[in-house]
Amino acid sequence: MAKIITIAHQKGGVGKSTLAINLALCFQDQLSVALVDIDPQGSILHIKEDFPQLSIIGENSLQNIRQLNFDLIIVDTPPYLSNRLPELFENSDFIIVPTKAGFFDVMAIRSTLGLIKEAQAKTPTLKAAIILNMVKARAGITKDVIDLLATMDTPILKTMIHDRVSIASTVITCGILNGKDQKAKDEITSLAEEIVNHIITDQ
Repeated sequence: MAKIITIAHQKGGVGKSTLAINLALCFQDQLSVALVDIDPQGSILHIKEDFPQLSIIGENSLQNIRQLNFDLIIVDTPPYLSNRLPELFENSDFIIVPTKAGFFDVMAIRSTLGLIKEAQAKTPTLKAAIILNMVKARAGITKDVIDLLATMDTPILKTMIHDRVSIASTVITCGILNGKDQKAKDEITSLAEEIVNHIITDQ
């Protein structure tokens, strides 16, 4: 049965789709991976031809997502609280909530975390974590944001993804792992390893 990683945040512009693509590319050498785009804008579906090595499918697959013949399914969600999220969360193994290191971004995370807590009450094995994404270099606000996030009763991943041109241009370069930015590669690889450790712990 596939493991399902869902990337969710009600706020747009926090890098969900870019994370989804790069994680799928990172895992695909070891696992059969599907990338599911349930955002009505279809950001990932629109670039499907640019990533022929990935199995990219639309929201119609949600009905039988557990029966899809893949080892790992990564779901990219829309930038708002869709009525499809509660059921998706309950069917997930791990939920990643990316946020920028800004106070307004962090405050916007509360509703998403609330839905996750409701899903965890029904599915106790469901795990979730917050990741700081698109972090500006030498941003003094980051520590204050981490302190605020620590009060929200959801683990914060140790890996941070920084705001890099190489990551923003993922579509052009066909993924971080195909580029030359070693720091970006290291961050995505570290994120993938940390997610795996979270999923397998206490299983």
